[in-house]
Amino acid sequence: MEFSLARQHFYQEVRQPDEHILLEKAALHIAQEEYPTLEVDRYLSQLDDIAEEIRQRLPLEPYPLKTLQTINRYLYEELKFVGNTTDYYDPRNSYLNDVIDRRTGIPITLSVVYLAIAQRIDFPMVGIGMPGHFLIRPDQEEMEIFVDPFNQGEILFPQDCQERLNQLFGQPVEMQPQFLETVTNRQLLARMLTNLKAIYLNKNQIEPALAAIERILLLFPNAALELRDRGILYFRTNRWVEARQDLELYLEMVPKADDRDVIRQLLNRMSNR
Repeated sequence: MEFSLARQHFYQEVRQPDEHILLEKAALHIAQEEYPTLEVDRYLSQLDDIAEEIRQRLPLEPYPLKTLQTINRYLYEELKFVGNTTDYYDPRNSYLNDVIDRRTGIPITLSVVYLAIAQRIDFPMVGIGMPGHFLIRPDQEEMEIFVDPFNQGEILFPQDCQERLNQLFGQPVEMQPQFLETVTNRQLLARMLTNLKAIYLNKNQIEPALAAIERILLLFPNAALELRDRGILYFRTNRWVEARQDLELYLEMVPKADDRDVIRQLLNRMSNR
């Protein structure tokens, strides 16, 4: 399979050890498939400039909470970054160049902006993959505080996260320890791509949905459900050789899958044509 230049750049970035992946650069290469003329270095420079402005505003004794307040003041009050509550599923919310240009995004892309800035001012933070709502926190184990980049950088404590979870699901949900665990760079990028996949599937736009799945598989080659979904989309677009390969591999990987009968029916339909 021949990759586009943007896909090659994405692969080069994510094939490194996880801790060496530059999240914002990988995210911009995701966007580059949608915007082939996108200049990645220009957006990285913009993040550099934002971080430098924040660095100059930091107090002489930048305690963690003061640092977060300084970031929040500049990002949300001066630059007017905001969570998109009116058109949450606009794909532009998932492309980092659009988020920087429009200063509007969803939790995970605003988190990438925040993480990139924090890293540049020597205040490393990590992603928290809470179900339904991405958060971040300072990379200090003794600090049980979280930041919600979608909601103006609101600072949350564990009980606040529990309340946010209940709000998201419209009912009490028992907080599990894994809900507030850190995610790897690859996991964060896969979650971004999963958002794009869902958006394009809902719009019945097969090719960009396929592109999202293919990049998830670059991150996690053994993701069985992604192989299944790619196989189904190949089937829908009459690419039966590729469909058969993916669906047969899926059944090998998950022989007791709940949908195994449906997948076998698809394979039989291809065999009978």
